[in-house]
Amino acid sequence: MDPKLTEVSQQFDRFKAAMTRKDYNTCTQLLSQLKVLLTGFRSLPPLFEDTPNAIRELTLARDIYEHAVLLSVKVEDQDAFERDFFQLKPYYTDAGKRLPPSPNEYMILGLNLLRLLVQNRIAEFHTELELLSSTALENPCIKHAVELEQSFMEGAYNRVLSAKQNVPNETYGYFMDLLAKTVRDEIAGCSEKAYDYLSIKDAGQMLLFTSDQELLEYVKEEHPEWEMKDGFVFFQKAKDSAPCKEIPSLQLINQTLSYARELERIV
Repeated sequence: MDPKLTEVSQQFDRFKAAMTRKDYNTCTQLLSQLKVLLTGFRSLPPLFEDTPNAIRELTLARDIYEHAVLLSVKVEDQDAFERDFFQLKPYYTDAGKRLPPSPNEYMILGLNLLRLLVQNRIAEFHTELELLSSTALENPCIKHAVELEQSFMEGAYNRVLSAKQNVPNETYGYFMDLLAKTVRDEIAGCSEKAYDYLSIKDAGQMLLFTSDQELLEYVKEEHPEWEMKDGFVFFQKAKDSAPCKEIPSLQLINQTLSYARELERIV
């Protein structure tokens, strides 16, 4: 085996060992070194030169970037996820026909869709979907993300939260937690505009909590402006504290009349 390929393989083995023992600091250091070593392979994107060890090098690099994406989820770093995913993507697209299928491909593609949904990047979500094959769209990991997006757009928030109990892969837990928070924040914003107050029981059901304690912790951390007393959650305090913006009616009338006069001159 080529000495460079051997060095990268041995370094990758150390990386995987560190991942297994959850030593993520070591993983991050080793990953930086691996990325530098990979620049020595001319078979990798964007060159794609047909070197004697091209298939081995491409397969190894794909495995490394797949693990990099998974590491970013473990350390809850969405920026790193995006960087590593875009470095990985050419191995699924441009080099896909040259390499044996990766067992992690659909799981990682589904993770990326979930990330876009969490970040409310819906246009990019659908762009990524359009690039997938019909086979990929039937994969449980992809279908899970698609069904979540549909539920989210329909406002079926209970389906979004219950989907956490049926994730296709344990790695999805991080983004599902973020999505659950997004959903609850959306419900909370609507609730405080629609009601002056709710009972703790009704508020807990509306926010899809399973216990009063979960509601209390949520209010304490996310909505300290709400007032909780005598078994009720009072939103009125939050409404009263919100600044009211006056509509400059006189200014708008003057502008409208000015536009009308200018239009009359033109006609």
